[in-house]
Amino acid sequence: VPPPAVPPRSVTAVVGLLVFFEVMSGFLQVGLAPLLPDLADHLGIGSADLNWVVSVQLLAAAVCVPLFGRLGDLYGHRRMLRIALALIAAGTVVVALAPNYEVLLLGRLLQGPIAALLPLEIALVRDRLPVADARRAIARLVGALTLGAMAGGVVMGLVDSAFGDLRLTLLVPAVLAVVCVPVSFIAVPESEGRVGGRVDWAGVTLLSAAMLSLLGGVGGAEGGSWLTAGVVGPILLGAVLLAVWVLVELRSAEPLVDVRALADRRTAPFYAAAFLFGVFFFGSQAPNSTFYAADPEVTGYGFGLSALAISLVLLPASVGSVIGSLGTAAVARRIGYRPTLMGAFGLVALSFLQFAVLHGSVGQMAAGSAFLGLGIGLALGAMPTVIVEATEPARTGIAAALYNNVKTLGGAVAGGVFASVLGAFTGSATGEPSEGGYVAVWVVG
Repeated sequence: VPPPAVPPRSVTAVVGLLVFFEVMSGFLQVGLAPLLPDLADHLGIGSADLNWVVSVQLLAAAVCVPLFGRLGDLYGHRRMLRIALALIAAGTVVVALAPNYEVLLLGRLLQGPIAALLPLEIALVRDRLPVADARRAIARLVGALTLGAMAGGVVMGLVDSAFGDLRLTLLVPAVLAVVCVPVSFIAVPESEGRVGGRVDWAGVTLLSAAMLSLLGGVGGAEGGSWLTAGVVGPILLGAVLLAVWVLVELRSAEPLVDVRALADRRTAPFYAAAFLFGVFFFGSQAPNSTFYAADPEVTGYGFGLSALAISLVLLPASVGSVIGSLGTAAVARRIGYRPTLMGAFGLVALSFLQFAVLHGSVGQMAAGSAFLGLGIGLALGAMPTVIVEATEPARTGIAAALYNNVKTLGGAVAGGVFASVLGAFTGSATGEPSEGGYVAVWVVG
């Protein structure tokens, strides 16, 4: 049964409000990056442990995206959108007021549903609008996410420079997130379609436990020792739980994740690429910020930059990403989507190699960031298309969701891996990673 017609004004209002949520989402996801060094100093966190601030949120997101999507199908996408916004608001307030590292991680965990906002909004748009209008609306939502991400780092840097108080600065995104909750009760219609079935709670539980165990094991290797019981035990347990999860998903009539699609020989290499993309895309954020902020007189490297200066140095990467994502279609028309994706990964690899070799000046790092952003933008634009085109037409929706899940899982793993790499190079005098630790991270990237 087709959904009832919606007056144009209501459609415009709905898309406008959803765009506001996506601006907030992008703002929150990128706005914290330049503040990470100040946050580490404020709470007494080491540079290696700081990676977990990023990783914990991505771990929660990896579970929340499929879970909230399924709950939205069963109980309504608007309802789950409101719940997601409420959890994000609560988490952002906790992050702003966190008195210690553990509470900060709790706040980041509560922010996990931020990755579920866009899929829920896309489901709402598809349900309420004709195909052509829905495509334009989705393009606006993705554009709003990018715009919010570009603004987030610069605005937070400016606010931090003006206030000079980290807590007041962090309350700015908290207020923005809290405002989104009552706004979500204004003129956003519920999706009409409902599906039968149930939630794969066994899959949710096993995937969460496996990821926690694996990341806990990797995190235990921060000192560079991988052959201790505290490292090997959790990693083996995580591997066993992951294997059990795969078996449960294969036997489930309504699995949390379509494991068979991941194993399809036509698409498996692209999902592997998406996982690795998540590793270097999310994993490089915290190390780069702490490198920029490091005092060269104490550590022997870095530039001693403030949050505002870091946000300005990171800006070329955001601009490059926008240019790359907007230019993907034009490049792909000339050479094809697969060569575009391969070229994007090549550009990313060269950028990380440049970081490893040339990192003695802010100009060198900013130039490398611009090319890194360009490669990431091209990859973000090309990867979903390549995956969808390698998938059977009837399974394109599942393929797009799996791509997002796998990419987020890569990001969750990245925090633990890069924390371990940096921890292995920690100097005894300063307690901070040596320059070699950052070079190792860039080489891994």
